[in-house]
Amino acid sequence: MKLTAARFSQLLFLGIFLVLFVLTEYRGKDEIPLAVNSFFRADALVVVSYLLAEKSFSPLLLPGLILIVSTVFLGRFFCGWLCPLGTIIDLVTERIRKTAPLGVLKSYLKYYLLVCLLVVSLFNLNLAGLLDPIAILIRAMTFFLYPVLGESVRGAWVGLYGLIGEQRDHLSFLYSFLKDYLLPFRETFYPLAFISLLLFSGILFLERYEKRNWCRNLCPLGTLLGLMARFSFFRRLPGKLCPDCGDCRQHCPTTFDTDILQKQDCIICLDCGVKCRFDRVRFSLRNPFVSDQRFMPDRRVLLTGALSGFVVSRVFSYTDVHARERLLRPPGVRSEEEFLRKCVRCGECMKVCLRNALYPAVLQSGLYGIFSPVLIPRSGYCEYNCTLCGQVCPTGAIPHLPVQDKKKALIGIAVVDRNHCLPFAKRTNCIVCEEHCPIPNKAIRFEVVQEKNYEGRTVTLKKPYVVDNLCNGCGICEYVCPVDGKAAIEVFPRKTPSGSTQDLPAQEPYGM
Repeated sequence: MKLTAARFSQLLFLGIFLVLFVLTEYRGKDEIPLAVNSFFRADALVVVSYLLAEKSFSPLLLPGLILIVSTVFLGRFFCGWLCPLGTIIDLVTERIRKTAPLGVLKSYLKYYLLVCLLVVSLFNLNLAGLLDPIAILIRAMTFFLYPVLGESVRGAWVGLYGLIGEQRDHLSFLYSFLKDYLLPFRETFYPLAFISLLLFSGILFLERYEKRNWCRNLCPLGTLLGLMARFSFFRRLPGKLCPDCGDCRQHCPTTFDTDILQKQDCIICLDCGVKCRFDRVRFSLRNPFVSDQRFMPDRRVLLTGALSGFVVSRVFSYTDVHARERLLRPPGVRSEEEFLRKCVRCGECMKVCLRNALYPAVLQSGLYGIFSPVLIPRSGYCEYNCTLCGQVCPTGAIPHLPVQDKKKALIGIAVVDRNHCLPFAKRTNCIVCEEHCPIPNKAIRFEVVQEKNYEGRTVTLKKPYVVDNLCNGCGICEYVCPVDGKAAIEVFPRKTPSGSTQDLPAQEPYGM
C-alpha cells in the first residue's frame, strides 16, 4: 500500500476521529473540551437536513457550511481525504476479492435516496441521521463495538490476573492506564446494538461487489457533495479514458462507470495520477460551466423520490400519542417536535451519560424517534450536576446549559404509587427516595402519621409526597426504589401532547 497524500490524510483524520471518539467519554472531569461531534458539525447532510426541517440556522453548524463552500470550489474531497467511514472502506476493500457488480444499485438509486430524505425534511421530519455515514459509524461503535471492547479487555484482564497470581501488581499500572484513557467508563449494552452493527457490516459487505460501493451508489452525504462538486473549479484532465490505455478504470474507486469521468463521483483521491504509466493525468483549475459531460438524473427518479419522501414523512409522523406522552427526554428539551427535528441520532449523549440513564428509543415514539435518546429512570438517572449530554450534542437538540440552569431543567415529575409504596401498601417505613433526592430543599418529603399496621400495632409512618415545584424529574428516586419490578415512585413527563411544558397540580400530603 503506497502512502499517497490522500491516504496520509485519510489515516490522519481516521486517527483524529478515533481519538475524539475515545475522548467523548466521562474521564473524571465535568467538561469535555474535544468531542467527536466536530465531524457532525462539518457534515453537509446534517446541515442541509437541519435547515430544511428546522427552518432556521444554528452557529454550531457553521463548519458544515464551510465544507459546502469548499466542495463547490475543490470538488468532493471530503469523501476521499477526510471521511472516516470512507477510510475504513478503503482499508477493507484492499483485502476483499471482488465479484460481479450489483446492477440493482445503479440507475440513480443514490439520487432517489437523497431526494427522499430532503423532501422528508421539508415536511419537518429529520431522518438524515439514519443514513448519514458518520452517524452509522458512531452508532455501531457506541452501541456495540466499544462496549464489546471494554467487556473483552476487562474479561481478559481478569483471566490474566488469575494466571499470573502474585505478579499481577506489576501490571496494575497498565490496566489503570487502559481504564482511565481508553476503555468505556462503565459497562453498558444498548438496545438496537445489533441493528447498528448490521447496518455498518452491510456497508462493508457491499465491497465484495465493487470498490466504494456504498459511496458510489448509496451514500446520501456523498451524493449531496457530488452534486455540489459539479460546480467545482478543480478538474481532472483528460476527462475521458485514454484510447490506448484505460487503466484509470481499474485504479479509480468511484467514477469511471463509462469511458467518461463522472465528475460528481470523483473523490479527488488522485490515484489515477499517481498510477498513470504515461504521466498524462493532472488536476487543474478550469471553468466549471464549460464541460462535455451531460448530467441530468431521470425526471422519474426525482419525482419518485419526492413522492416517496412525502409518503415516508406521513408514515414516520404516525406515533402512539399515549406512548409518546410517557417518554422522558434529556434535560433542557422542551419540545418533542423541535428535539426530533434537530436530533441526528448519533448516540453521543448516551455514550457520555454519567449514570447510564439514556438509551436509544426503539419504537416508543414511533418510527420517527428510532435511535433518539430516551431517559429510563429504572435503569439510570440524570446526575444533578452533570451537563455532559448537552456538551456533546452536535446540533443543540440537547441544549448545553450552565450547571445552575441544568439543575432547574424539567425532565419530568415524580409521582408516588400508593399501591406499591411500602409505607402506604405495607405499613412499613422506607425513606430511600427522600434520602437520595438531590434537590437541596428536598423535592420528596414526608407526612408523619400514626396508623395501625397489619399486626394491629400502632406505628409511626413516614408517607412520602412530592413537592412538584421543586422536582426536576431526575429519576434517582425511581432508580433507587427498593420495590422489586415496577418502582413505587415513577417519573412522568411534564409535557402536553403538543410538546409544551406545563406545571402539574401538586401532590397533596397523605391525609390532607
